Amino acid sequence: MIDTLNEETKDDLLVRGYSRRHLMGIAAVFGAGLAATAGRPAWASGGKPDAAPSAKFRIGANECWTGPLAPGQAAAAAMIPYGNRYSPRDERGDFIKAVSKVEGVPEDHVAPWPGSSDPLSRSVVTFTSPTRGLVTADPTFELAGRTAEWLGVPVKRVPLKADYTHDVKAMLAADPNAGLYYICTPNNPTGTVTPVADIEWLVANKPAGSLVLIDEAYTHFAGVPTCSFMATAGKDVIVMRTFSKIFGMAGMRLGYTMARPDILDKMMRYDGGMQSGALPLPTLVCGTASLTAAPLIAARRKEMQEARAMSIEHVKKRGLSVVPTDANMFMIEWKTVPAPKMLAAFRTQDVEIGRSWPIWPNTSRVTVGSMEDMKAFCGALDKVWT
Repeated sequence: MIDTLNEETKDDLLVRGYSRRHLMGIAAVFGAGLAATAGRPAWASGGKPDAAPSAKFRIGANECWTGPLAPGQAAAAAMIPYGNRYSPRDERGDFIKAVSKVEGVPEDHVAPWPGSSDPLSRSVVTFTSPTRGLVTADPTFELAGRTAEWLGVPVKRVPLKADYTHDVKAMLAADPNAGLYYICTPNNPTGTVTPVADIEWLVANKPAGSLVLIDEAYTHFAGVPTCSFMATAGKDVIVMRTFSKIFGMAGMRLGYTMARPDILDKMMRYDGGMQSGALPLPTLVCGTASLTAAPLIAARRKEMQEARAMSIEHVKKRGLSVVPTDANMFMIEWKTVPAPKMLAAFRTQDVEIGRSWPIWPNTSRVTVGSMEDMKAFCGALDKVWT
């Protein structure tokens, strides 16, 4: 598997402090080990796929409660008869043009990917090493940390601030020489938005040669200012998006990164950007048509907000605390009851809620589903929380 890395890439990795033993792990990231399991690389979750939930109401995986937007579905269906062609027209180019127009970034600053797991792990490989580590928040989405630990890269996890946003000054202090700082905003699992000004501070004060990875997977649910302008401004950033959330395309695997061309080139050198180039045409055209459907995006966001408000109000009436959120998820603190116990209790009511994080063992993440989903959640809560 190590032969998938060319000699120039191997030399670069060795210079950065990786050993030849590490090269096998790095090759696995871009080889057979990247087989997706529940949206995550199998090696990143210990090779153990999650059990498929059997509950009727599935509000645990941060999936959208419905499928792709109507224009996307129509575009994907129209592409099926042309499945015999590698590319009837420049579908990849059309997608990049759409991103460029919507985000206001040059086309050469955009790279499409099959979801966000690949570019996230790829960023860790590209910009960290045994001598330049990774810094993340705690709690946050764990894939970056899992990838780093898989490769023997030091990881610093910094607790969120009292308002549940990233503590960027503490993150820099935790490792002033890190290779990569990971910011998820809105954050998974809290749904909180870190102010753009805080992220700009980190970008301005980070060490030379390091990158800030800004994961905006849930930004369309929040409807807040984004960081794409930093990529255009030539900053040392990677801004990452996915269609797995508000666009309802988790099973279709599509995302994109925005960064300077030289940054994208570095990320693609391990396998020639094969993951970026190998995207199913129905997925690409679905994404292109969906991305530009601004009124439908706003309507879906409003639908989520109404279901979320109803749910949180009900939870608070039961005397439970909820972390303030701007995304399609919220965190419930179960006082002294362990979160796994509540997960099991909801399953008895045919409702699958989300998991917990080690730093908050008595707090569960709940995904906001349809209004029907959330009414079922509230009914189940009344039965399991007495």
